Amino acid sequence: MLDIIAALGWVHENIEAFGGDPGNVTIFGESGGGGKVSVLLAMPAARGLFHRAIIQSGAAIRVSTRERANALAEAVLKELGVGRNECESLQAFAAERLLAAIAPAARAVGRSRWPLLDRYDFGPVVDGSDLPQHPAEPEAPASSDDIPLMIGGTREESAFFLADDDAVWNGTLAEQELRQRVAAVAGGQTDALLAAYSAAMPQASPADRLIAALTGSNFWVRAVLLAERYATRRRAPVFMYSLDWQSPAHGGRVKAHHAMDLPFIFDNVDVADTTAGAPGARELAARMSASWIAFARNGNPDNPAIPTWPAYTTADRATMILDAECRIVRDPDTDRRRLWTRVVAHDA
Repeated sequence: MLDIIAALGWVHENIEAFGGDPGNVTIFGESGGGGKVSVLLAMPAARGLFHRAIIQSGAAIRVSTRERANALAEAVLKELGVGRNECESLQAFAAERLLAAIAPAARAVGRSRWPLLDRYDFGPVVDGSDLPQHPAEPEAPASSDDIPLMIGGTREESAFFLADDDAVWNGTLAEQELRQRVAAVAGGQTDALLAAYSAAMPQASPADRLIAALTGSNFWVRAVLLAERYATRRRAPVFMYSLDWQSPAHGGRVKAHHAMDLPFIFDNVDVADTTAGAPGARELAARMSASWIAFARNGNPDNPAIPTWPAYTTADRATMILDAECRIVRDPDTDRRRLWTRVVAHDA
């Protein structure tokens, strides 16, 4: 994160020589990149180095605490057989050996108290200095009050991560396994969530409902919470979106998968396998890339290619649905949003 701030400092000092405006810099990132944008918004040293921010499929509410980071570091040392005063010897280990120590170390320390909110066990740490607070816990940082924010994700993020699961890919997942896998993340809200997804997707297979549920738990709830915590401060505007366009690739199995937004916003859908040659992809790419450009230029994604895009507030939760026909929906999937929010509150 400090390297990124150094890079942004270079942009601030030099971009004018390339025809850029150091007073109008937009940062945007997808997945882990969205997590980095979330963290930069809470870092004092980044203040003044960017002026708009876009978080795509990677909202980070919490990162690691000093206590957990220290426990994980000690567990890694123990896994490698290295004493606390012998850290220099880590440089002699092959990278593969260091990486192999991460998973057993994380298991030894155990799950976080906030499994749906915490990201990056081995990542940024709230240290009281470089990062004084979590990105959006308990609230959004006041230091970013003047930065307009766009945030969202894809409708079926988890299809990407479940593609190598034969039961999901082949549509053979049983109802009992669906229950078990949802219960692992939903706890006491499992029955209510299963009922909500069945009601919303009455024709869907258990596999498709699992994709929807794990998208809700692993991506959507964090995006919603971050958006509402920034919107609650009522300073700079927040704009929420959901990419619902579904890829026809692989018989439609990958749906609106994680990372599918990238070829659309860069307007190069003919390059990516899951968008190349797909009906309507080029047209949606033109609309989405124009929206990202408008936001970078003006701090507002409105442009002639899409319907009017109102700011997100906790009163109506206006969300731009990006699809063959773009449209605004107020508080989409209300029941499921409330249920996942309850799961998170119980974890806290």
